[in-house]
Amino acid sequence: MNAKVYSREGKETGSLELPEAVFGVAWNPNLVHEVVIGMQANARAGTAHTKDRSEVRGGGRKPWRQKGTGRARHGSNRSPIWTGGGVTFGPRSEKDYSVKINKKVRTKALATVLSKKFADQEVLFIDSLKMDDPKTKEAKAVISAIAKGTGQDSLATKRKNAAVVILADRSLATEKSFRNFGNIEVIMAKDINPVELLTYKYVVVADASSSVEILEKRITPSALKSK
Repeated sequence: MNAKVYSREGKETGSLELPEAVFGVAWNPNLVHEVVIGMQANARAGTAHTKDRSEVRGGGRKPWRQKGTGRARHGSNRSPIWTGGGVTFGPRSEKDYSVKINKKVRTKALATVLSKKFADQEVLFIDSLKMDDPKTKEAKAVISAIAKGTGQDSLATKRKNAAVVILADRSLATEKSFRNFGNIEVIMAKDINPVELLTYKYVVVADASSSVEILEKRITPSALKSK
């Protein structure tokens, strides 16, 4: 399994042998759905909190006597049917939304999404995107050149969720260069996950050889040890 590697000018510079375990996995929608929903649940802050009738202020005495007023009987103005009263079945901060995701399932989902993106020709391999200084203008020119050279024009024109850029090593200059783009995110190869991959249309793998090696190590560590 080979893939073309491009320069930041959009010119083809060579090819890269891709591991089958990372980019050749069959699509499994049920597995991916399970992992994505689980990761989104684990990302919930769970800070929404409402007070029930035992926590709101007031209600120390009966609003009016039980009989003789012609009005409905009430025992406390903290009742949920009163304005300013407690909330019935509202969100509580003590609720735990976390879901356990097995490590093997999570890594299989990562490989599955990468394989699907690669099969749909939405993974672009670039030899290097490293920049010496943070320059948004230069980053825009690079993205335009890559889009033109690879034939993926929407990479440069898509207004939302265009691409996630994967780096082998952290580069603050590169990250800051793309920071002003509302449709591009830069992330490390060791941190990429299925949710990030599915959020964006394209996956731009910079430092192609090193990034692929990191991804392979994450997905098939035992295979690398036996080499």
